[in-house]
This record gives sequence, structure tokens and C-alpha cells, in this order.
Amino acid sequence: MKTYRELIIWQKSMKLVTLNYQITKNFPETEKFGLTSQIQRSAISIPSNIAEGYGRNSLNDYIRFLNISNGSLYELQTQIEIAYNLKYTNKETFEKVYENSREIERMMSSLIRKLKEKR
Repeated sequence: MKTYRELIIWQKSMKLVTLNYQITKNFPETEKFGLTSQIQRSAISIPSNIAEGYGRNSLNDYIRFLNISNGSLYELQTQIEIAYNLKYTNKETFEKVYENSREIERMMSSLIRKLKEKR
């Protein structure tokens, strides 16, 4: 692979960012600096850390950044469930985001495992 942009996990993470921005656009104005901001930052962090880790000259750094990205993914899953519990989003939207995030989670685990085997 020549660039991180070719990674399916990065591409899916970018779509997840877009989806979350579309969802949070409809959140109450009072959440602008709270949950809306947190969800957006967590979502952005996922592909950003995948890209940054890919650009490092070290396999250990790459794995470290993928683990950071995974942590952001767990944050996002928690935050979107909070939004659902507060009725800022409906069940269908929650399930869509959650399932997309679970797919990325499985891909991340697999990628990390394969990279660790290379060490």
C-alpha cells in the first residue's frame, strides 16, 4: 500500500465521521459544546490516528496509534449511546452508527493482531 487512504479501515472511518456530523447537526443547541463536540472529536480521532500511525516510520508507533484510534472508537460508541438514551437520536440511527463502529472495531482488532505478528 502506498498511502493510508487505500486502507479500507480508514475509508470506513471517514464515512463514520461524516455520518456522525450529519447526526449531531440535529442535536439541541445546548449540546453544541458538550455531547455534540465530544462525538465529533471522537469520530475525527479515529481516521486521524489511523493516518498518523501509518505515516510513522515504526511498526510499534503504528500499533500504538491504532490502539489510540480504537480508544476513540469506544468513546464514540459510548457517546452515541448516551445521545440515544437522551433521545437526541432514534433507534435506527443509533443502530446504524453502532454497527458501523463495530465493523471498524473488528477490522482494527484484526489489523493490530496482524501487525503484532510481524514484530
